[in-house]
Amino acid sequence: MDAVLFLIVYVVLNIIALAMYVWDKHKAKTDKWRTKESTLLVAALIGPWGAVAGMKLARHKTLKLKFKLVYVFLVLHIVILAYLVYSGMLTI
Repeated sequence: MDAVLFLIVYVVLNIIALAMYVWDKHKAKTDKWRTKESTLLVAALIGPWGAVAGMKLARHKTLKLKFKLVYVFLVLHIVILAYLVYSGMLTI
């Protein structure tokens, strides 16, 4: 697998997750239509680094119990990335 392409896609997905969390916080403050929590959780599953950053940066969804899953997703990504690197499927 081309590590550069993988990294670019992975970073973009995490930036999208970050933007989704920050944008939803903005919509919450301005009393506008909100993003469904399930959509935010799917974004976190795909881009947990960005989701965690968005939660911290915007102070959004940090107290909701179901959003503790975001940290589980982050650990899962760390384990998967470590496996891909260790197995040689992803070279850095």
